[in-house]
Amino acid sequence: MDRENLNRLRWRCTRRAMLEMDLLLGEFLDRIFPMLEPEQADAFVTLADMEDLELWPLINGSRQCSDAVQAEVVALLRNVRVK
Repeated sequence: MDRENLNRLRWRCTRRAMLEMDLLLGEFLDRIFPMLEPEQADAFVTLADMEDLELWPLINGSRQCSDAVQAEVVALLRNVRVK
């Protein structure tokens, strides 16, 4: 991902309606995103485009992902510990 697109993604990850999502997605972007396989990175971008009310139920487990790669990324998100 080029720098401009990464900056746009960072903006989407850290300017959420929910502070919890800002912290979680920002931490994920800094620590985990650089290690993702390309298809996982694409899945994360798709997840980051979701509204908080769509994404939060996936992260807290009250709703399941229908896409296998997105489910992998959500599992990684669930394991992020915010400092």
